[in-house]
Order: sequence, then C-alpha cells, then structure tokens
Amino acid sequence: MTETLANDRPILAGEPSSFAVPAGCHALAVREVQHYTDTLFRFRIARPPEFRFRSGEFVMIGLPNAEKPVFRAYSVASPAWDEELEFYSIKVPDGPLTQHLQKIRPGDTVLMRKKATGTLVNDALLPGKRLWMFSTGTGIAPFASLVRDPETYDKFEAIHLVHGCRTASELKYGEDLVAALRSDPLIGELVEGRLHHYTTVTREPFPRQGRVTDLIASGRLFDDLGVPRMGPAEDRAMICGSMAMLKDTKELCLGHGLEEGANNKPAQFVVERAFVD
Repeated sequence: MTETLANDRPILAGEPSSFAVPAGCHALAVREVQHYTDTLFRFRIARPPEFRFRSGEFVMIGLPNAEKPVFRAYSVASPAWDEELEFYSIKVPDGPLTQHLQKIRPGDTVLMRKKATGTLVNDALLPGKRLWMFSTGTGIAPFASLVRDPETYDKFEAIHLVHGCRTASELKYGEDLVAALRSDPLIGELVEGRLHHYTTVTREPFPRQGRVTDLIASGRLFDDLGVPRMGPAEDRAMICGSMAMLKDTKELCLGHGLEEGANNKPAQFVVERAFVD
C-alpha cells in the first residue's frame, strides 16, 4: 500500500509531472488499468494506510496535470477492507478530467482528496429483507463495493444487483465482478443464493431489453426474479445512474411506498447524486 510521497514529483504518462501535488491531496500510484470498451475502463491505485471509508462512498479524483487540477467525484468500487482502491470510469473525449484519465497507465500518479462521503452506505438504510441496487452504466461502481462487503450480507437476506447498459459489452465489468465473488474465499459462501445479478440492455438484442425504470414500472423485474413488488416493510433500495434515471427511479420507489433516507435519517431508499464527466 505504498503511496507516492507528496514531496516527490508525481508521474504522468510515465514521466515526472511539472506540477506539484496540491495541498490536502494524496498522490497515489496506479497499480492496474483495464479497458472494457472504447467508453469504459477501470483502474486500481495504492491506498494510503490512514485512509478510511465506508463501502459505497465516493472521493474526489484528479490528475497532476495543472496547477489547479480538475477533480471529479468517483465512487470507490472496492470494499472498505481492500488494500487498494478501485474505480470504474467512463471515457469522454472532451471531458475535463476523463479525456486525460483514460490514458493513465501503471506507475502514473492519481490525485485523491482525503475525505470520503456519500449516501449509498448501509448506515443510511433501515434493516430489511431485500436490498435493491438499481444502477445504469458506471453507476454500478458503489455497488461493486457494497456487494463485496460482508456487512451488506449481515444486514439483508437477499441482494438484487440491477444493472442497465446500452449494449451487452458494457455489462462485462459487473459480470466479471459477480463471477469472481462466487469463488471469493472471504464472502463466497455469503453470496451463494443471496446475490442476484439482473442485467438489461437498451440498444441491441438481449435476453432482457428495456430501461431499468420501465422494467420496474411494468413489474417484469419482480416477475423475472420471482419476488413480490417492492414495499416498505421488507424492501430497501439504492439508486445510482444518470440524472434522468435517478429522478425516475426515485419516483418509482416513492410510488411503492418507500421513504428516502440519509446518513442522519435512515429510511427505505437512498440516491447518489455525485457524477463523473
């Protein structure tokens, strides 16, 4: 868990950066990069020994490429116990950060502000029977953290990881994640029969087609999984995706009788409003 020291020159594109590390930031070495499609990739960075976070929280990420670098919110996709920090990102050709971030390679430096925060945490929900994780695109990232955390299985009997994307190739991150979990020595036994991965796409033929919100509204999601419609007595939900998806899914949760919660007032569902561009 070695981090780049603040008094060392950070590395960018394999070369020392001409910019110093800003105050209040960790400068962390990139450990691994994996590209899934021309629009999606993940990366892992060193974790400072003193850094603490709750599974599902996000941090502010940047690069040492300017005197005042651009920072964006990224959910930590690794669980709170992991010795490295994983992130899952889109690639935006002209994005202020992602146009550069997508080019990182092992050994480069990523900047991370020191405080983690967010609402997609177990503490923001009341205990329940079923936990619904509604996500689209890279919105699966905080749930990648939570489904790898034993605390989630202590709190809920069944976890339904719902992930919608445009194409089947964009589902691979989640598919790889769930496949690895089933043989994981730490929580493999907890996952068995309790973690249900439900995928859907919108722009090409696939066994399940349609927007996540439409599948909730029509009831097909619940019929496919063989469970009752959502209700406040047994169901809890977390939502992460595009602005439109957040709004529509929130309305659906409210329509099913669920109340929105927060860190200081746990309830039946929570919404994450931090975005990457």
